[in-house]
Amino acid sequence: MSKPGHAPLSNPAPATLPSQGYARYVLAIMVIMYTCNYLDRYVLAVLVGDIKEDLQLSDAAIGFMLGPAFAIFYTGMGVPIARWADTGSRRNIIAIGMTVWSGFTALSGLAASSAQLVVARIGVGVGEAAGAAPAHSLLSDYFGPHQRATALAFFQTGVYFGSMLGLVLGGMLSESIGWRMTFLAVGLPGLLIALVVRFTVREPVRGQFDPVPTDAEGNPLAEPPTANVREVATYLARKPTFWLVGLGAGIASFSGTGFGMWLPTFFERVHDMSPAEIGPRLGPIQYIPALFGSILTGRIADRLGKRNVKWYAWIGAITVFLMIPWQGLMLLWPDGRNAMWWAIPAALSSAGWAPVAYGIAQNLAPPHMRAVASSFIIIFITFLGTGLGPWAVGYINDLLEPQYGAEAIRWSLLGILLTCSTGALLFGLAALTIEKDMTEDAAKLS
Repeated sequence: MSKPGHAPLSNPAPATLPSQGYARYVLAIMVIMYTCNYLDRYVLAVLVGDIKEDLQLSDAAIGFMLGPAFAIFYTGMGVPIARWADTGSRRNIIAIGMTVWSGFTALSGLAASSAQLVVARIGVGVGEAAGAAPAHSLLSDYFGPHQRATALAFFQTGVYFGSMLGLVLGGMLSESIGWRMTFLAVGLPGLLIALVVRFTVREPVRGQFDPVPTDAEGNPLAEPPTANVREVATYLARKPTFWLVGLGAGIASFSGTGFGMWLPTFFERVHDMSPAEIGPRLGPIQYIPALFGSILTGRIADRLGKRNVKWYAWIGAITVFLMIPWQGLMLLWPDGRNAMWWAIPAALSSAGWAPVAYGIAQNLAPPHMRAVASSFIIIFITFLGTGLGPWAVGYINDLLEPQYGAEAIRWSLLGILLTCSTGALLFGLAALTIEKDMTEDAAKLS
């Protein structure tokens, strides 16, 4: 008898597998897409000072714009779009989403009030909901189970490329052309990349690396299985690993996103540095090592995970915990320019928890559930991280500012950072359940 959410399985047909060369091309295009996704998201972080002064906003209002205004609609649209991706063309969905978020990024530069900028951020959130989850599912049909953490780690480098470019370009362009034209400059190129996705990426055969679903007699099913959102939620809810990893990743994102979004402002206020100095300096120092750290972590996770799947959870726990000492030193170091160098060990050791979390979700779910499974992990990461992290920092800044002045942001960021200990504990606890949860679907990993 088949388990809920799964049909009985037989061996896959190898004739459908894509060439490694084309698979790598698709991965490269997805990395570029995801780079634009985070470029459009993170450019706002280095423009906070100019926008706050121009539109006369409080830190809490800026935090709302950085967080909930984006995250509520990103997560709200994420599940239905992921459900669409589990039944429709993932390539087309990604291209449409990229057109939407790039267009609204450009329109952000035309905002004449805080309300208009919030609306533009909502549009960016809706469009970007069509990026990660469909791409995770698409890449899982170009790379097999024991390549997925590595492939998703390469995909995750788009976060670091995009975040770095957001700081570098935002810092440089804001000084020369202002924050409004900066939004236009970073948003419009995404429209061209959307065309590249639509016309050069082929939609792969769904589940082609996975065992073929069969009926009770062992005959291949005439129609591939499907599952609605409720069925996916019910299937994953019975797996403790999913909850532990999702919450662990969400708390790691709460700290990491709150920290990252406000870090340029920290250097501006506490160390009296300008955006033109912060962006080009902090961006490469922080995010180039993160590229290598993410890829290295994915490779280590896949290699050790072949021996014992518990390593996926253990590595997630280690990478989340190591955010605390290195980033804490960055906040407490007396000289701002030298403090930035602590970003290198922080990025190398702490950049890998997200691809590990996505890889676990992809291997827990059958092919026809993977985009929705990713969307659930993204909800944890985005709602707790992007949604609450930056807002919490801004709110605490306003509470502490009367007593600590410009130093308030140092202590609010340090408090947020300490929550990583809880995220690391949850990843560690997942090691107690991951073997059982994956063994139940062992045929997917063969």
